[in-house]
Amino acid sequence: MSNELFVQILMLIFIPCIFVACAIPLIKSVAEHVGALDIPNARKVHKAPIPRMGGLGIYFGFLLGYMLFAEPNEIMNSILIGSFIIVLVGIMDDIKPLKASYKFVGQLMAACIVVFYGGILLKEISAFGIYLNFGILAYPITIFFILGCINCMNLVDGLDGLAGGISAIFFFTIGIIAVCKSQDGLAYVLAFIMLGSCLGFLMHNFHPASIFMGDSGSMFLGFIIAVITLLGYKNVMMSSIIIPLLILVIPISDTIFAIIRRKLKGESISTPDKMHIHHQLLKRNLGQMGTVLVIYLATTLFAIASTIYVLVDNELGYIIYGILLMCLMIFALKTDVIFEHNETKNHNKKKREEVKKKDAVLIEEKTSKKQPSTTEKVKKVTKKSPKKKN
Repeated sequence: MSNELFVQILMLIFIPCIFVACAIPLIKSVAEHVGALDIPNARKVHKAPIPRMGGLGIYFGFLLGYMLFAEPNEIMNSILIGSFIIVLVGIMDDIKPLKASYKFVGQLMAACIVVFYGGILLKEISAFGIYLNFGILAYPITIFFILGCINCMNLVDGLDGLAGGISAIFFFTIGIIAVCKSQDGLAYVLAFIMLGSCLGFLMHNFHPASIFMGDSGSMFLGFIIAVITLLGYKNVMMSSIIIPLLILVIPISDTIFAIIRRKLKGESISTPDKMHIHHQLLKRNLGQMGTVLVIYLATTLFAIASTIYVLVDNELGYIIYGILLMCLMIFALKTDVIFEHNETKNHNKKKREEVKKKDAVLIEEKTSKKQPSTTEKVKKVTKKSPKKKN
């Protein structure tokens, strides 16, 4: 690596990082002013209201990096328009939660702009000796791919620093692979700009977080991850589009597990619950920071496997992928991330019964306070009854 390239990479990371770190306190004040607060409830881990809209800081870092380092063209214009729609919808949801259908429309619009205006398409796929050419189906498949990435990152954003850290590991890995493959296209520039933006945000979002990224951040990160993946594959930076996706095995598998779990229960796939991978780790008393670090470690191992597969040896990459995926499946079967085990069902049943008993006691106490006793009733009747005249 030349000194000039090294300095360029540092600038791509450092400038957005410092800018976002300095911008977040201002965004925090704005979020508090407009009421974009994450209020604690039974599903959430934090105990006090926390400002949202931190994703706006990441987005501003992305815009600054684009203005300084990226060249304007049709593809970049489509990314800018699509990301603006995504962030706008996310901000609206951060201030006042939107219906899932409204958010989906915004996501679909952003994906269509990138596909039809920017011409970013997933035309074929090759992985592990399998090759498929999608032909005309490339358009709906690419849109589905972008929507999937957006919602994967949206679902995984459940703990301080989780989504931002996973994204940072992804961007760092893609950037390193791009440098080693001598790729200096748009994907390479965007990867390092986004790495810097995520690191700047994590200074305020790592546990204990003073601000959350909200949907404006998680949806934007998912959108950019999808775009960079498609651009990297288009520029032959990746030998297969599956490789960058394997870096994101944790959020992708968490999404798949959630869909299966909710379908088995007969619930809608959008029904919120506390059964995600990070919830399973929290049950094992790892705490927020411990849980996030474990997921960072797992994501880093998949990132190393992807790097080895692309740059060192395909067969060794296969072996590491196989071992890691086997560990993930064992974790899934040993925990309640897919389906509840009998022990968990019994525990939850006891909790529900305890809650019902407490509720019954509270209702009884309220009722007894409202209704006067028999003695009080007699006294009232005596006071009201007129005295007999002699």
